[in-house]
Amino acid sequence: MAQQREYLVVGAGLSGAVLGRELAEAGHRVRIIEARNHIAGNCHTERDAETGVLVHVYGPHIFHTNDAEVWEYVSRFEQFRPYKNRVKAQTGGRVFSLPMNLLTINQFFGKTLRPDDARAFVETQADLSITDPQSFEDQALRFVGPALYEAFFKGYTQKQWGCHPRELPASILKRLPVRFNYNDDYFAHRFQGIPEGGYTAMVARMLDHPGITVTLNTPYEPAMADTVDHVFWSGPLDGWFGYDIGRLGYRTLDFERFTAPGDWQGCAVMNYCDADVPWTRITEHKHFAPWETHEGSVLYREFSRAAAPGDTPFYPIRMVEEKALLGQYTARAQAERGVTFMGRLGTYRYLDMDVTIREALDAARGVLTCLNQDTRIPAFFSQPA
Repeated sequence: MAQQREYLVVGAGLSGAVLGRELAEAGHRVRIIEARNHIAGNCHTERDAETGVLVHVYGPHIFHTNDAEVWEYVSRFEQFRPYKNRVKAQTGGRVFSLPMNLLTINQFFGKTLRPDDARAFVETQADLSITDPQSFEDQALRFVGPALYEAFFKGYTQKQWGCHPRELPASILKRLPVRFNYNDDYFAHRFQGIPEGGYTAMVARMLDHPGITVTLNTPYEPAMADTVDHVFWSGPLDGWFGYDIGRLGYRTLDFERFTAPGDWQGCAVMNYCDADVPWTRITEHKHFAPWETHEGSVLYREFSRAAAPGDTPFYPIRMVEEKALLGQYTARAQAERGVTFMGRLGTYRYLDMDVTIREALDAARGVLTCLNQDTRIPAFFSQPA
């Protein structure tokens, strides 16, 4: 085994917790600092004092993956209960099923189409003159036509991203956003669930190791790097450099909490597609734990806007200007010594939880390989580009 080292991990979210646990189990000492007053990052969960409901504080997180090793890994630290995400959407004063499927099509157009008929019908709605979609709007119009685009995509996308869909790249709609059957499962992955005690309980067990110390309410100070062998940074990539050449763009979310007796909306997630409704969706958190019973209910209205300094960053924008700035920060990061950038913020990418954990596991193995081979730990195990 390589000589015992001491590492500083900045951030007690999934990236930091998984990496820290793996390094500690390999015999190294790990100090984890977290600027916030809680662990688990944006998947933090806590009991609502008024209703007793387990709340996803930064918005809903449903764990879904085809990665068996990752599923087995998280299941070590918390029992996962089966959960299928089934989203509903309001548009034009009516409620529909999402993702867009055969029921959505039949409801919207007042038809009783079979799968093959529905496929042919939607093709008649599509704008076939668009042969090389360049924008989100082009992509949607090409595949589903103006009626479905206006009802389900245009307003919601404007609210979510703060710009017209014609300003967004077509890649955001990577594939045909329609299912020609009645399957309304939001995700198609083999393993899906939510930890019974919440994500914070899961992360707490990851961090429960004699080789790990965790300090909350502790921002990183450059002098800390002098006290350890290496730093693992899961904060914002541009934040490491003090944002000195500009800030990478993010969207953030504001949450408007309200409570109600009983069952307020009958589902966990209701999207609001109309542009004149200011929120993007309402989440009813008791439905994320259907194995529990609560008389009251706590709900969040979600509002999307551009992130300002001090806001919690959620979604990287990654438009042309951001990609150019990202290239500059990435080049500078590659030249750094003694630090590795990881996670969604450290690599400026939108990452699902399972991918975050996979990359943290791979990074830990990469670190141990570097130690055994006496080679330098790289700035990135997963590239931002």
